[in-house]
Amino acid sequence: MKRLARLVGLGRSSKSPLPAPSGPVGTLIFDFDGTIADTFWQGLEILNTMAPEFGYRQLSKEDLPKAKDMTTRQLMRFLGISGRRLPIIAHKGVRKLRSKINEIEPIAGMPEVLRELHARGKRLGIITSNSEENVGIFLKNHDLEIFEFVRSSSRLLGKAREIRQSMKSHRLQSGEILFVGDETRDIEACRRAKICCAAVSWGYNSRTALQAQSPHFIFDQPTELLSVA
Repeated sequence: MKRLARLVGLGRSSKSPLPAPSGPVGTLIFDFDGTIADTFWQGLEILNTMAPEFGYRQLSKEDLPKAKDMTTRQLMRFLGISGRRLPIIAHKGVRKLRSKINEIEPIAGMPEVLRELHARGKRLGIITSNSEENVGIFLKNHDLEIFEFVRSSSRLLGKAREIRQSMKSHRLQSGEILFVGDETRDIEACRRAKICCAAVSWGYNSRTALQAQSPHFIFDQPTELLSVA
């Protein structure tokens, strides 16, 4: 239900420049859904299954290309989801995803890239709107227990806060961090946390939507991550 969780980005998007890296990338922090794990179709099914209960419209396959280009506010209006009910919807969606977690596969090519980054001595972390339980099961299923930390944003708008908390807890230098995510919301969180950001085009938002937020990098294949780390 990553797609639901991202809907909470209600504030106006800042287009202030992202800070440039001050040195070699030593730490990569990844989003989970859509970046590492291919949860798109399971998330869409859950989203549509809950629509009658919460009174919003279902998202049809025909509407998906348009939805990938939408901002958060546009998507909320399109689906008819109110900000008041969103936390409940998102929390229930994450719980429903637990029953499907064993069906979820990694994004093609990501396990090999992650293992190579780990072999190069990079510090790896995950910050996600999904649950730590779901992520832990997935990582164990796919032999990817190579992350120094996994943090779940308890507040749906808390990714920037979680980035800052991770920097403090793990003594990370902002100029050496690269956050890797698939949504405009990830880029906005990096801007607030003042760290470098790479967007990946194989996830929930379209390349066009990501490019409009001016991340440092946009990658179309997982192996491209190796060129900057």
